[in-house]
Amino acid sequence: MKINGNAIRPGMVIEHQGRLWRAVKIQHTQPGKGGAYLQVELKDLRDGTKLNERFRSSESVERVRLEQKEYQFLYADGEMHTFMDNETFDQVALNRDLIGDEQLPFLQEGMTVMIESHEGSPLGVQLPDTAVCTVVEADAVVKGQTAASSYKPAVLDNGVRIMVPPHIEMGTRVVVNTSDRSYVERAKD
Repeated sequence: MKINGNAIRPGMVIEHQGRLWRAVKIQHTQPGKGGAYLQVELKDLRDGTKLNERFRSSESVERVRLEQKEYQFLYADGEMHTFMDNETFDQVALNRDLIGDEQLPFLQEGMTVMIESHEGSPLGVQLPDTAVCTVVEADAVVKGQTAASSYKPAVLDNGVRIMVPPHIEMGTRVVVNTSDRSYVERAKD
């Protein structure tokens, strides 16, 4: 589907220079001389390279729609991670590079994820917004620290370090935002 160059938004996938790119950041620029343009930071979906490109409103780009399907994570075997289609029960094995090192620690067995693909070829994995983890190490509360809203460092069962409120102790199950690794709340289970 063709769209104007100034209609690109963050998160959109476009075809440019024969490759698939995801728009990461955009910035409208109106120089004093000449026409306005859109400065777009693009990230290649296959190899992760970045590109800064300018698009004018007179240019048109091809917007690509990715197929998204729910899969359940089964197990990891070295570099490969196996997922199962929830409807057909077909299994697909993806390399850890498609998942991303920042998401990998939060991938848990039985977790339902969204796999994005284009023309039958998987391009990426989207984890749920939050994951439940157990605190395995937390610093002791400093007396008087609870008066102001303060946080203390903690280590989760997957090895990730986050900041948690002072009342969270070792062994507590917490909900963590998978995109920015921030504490959300105490788990309700």
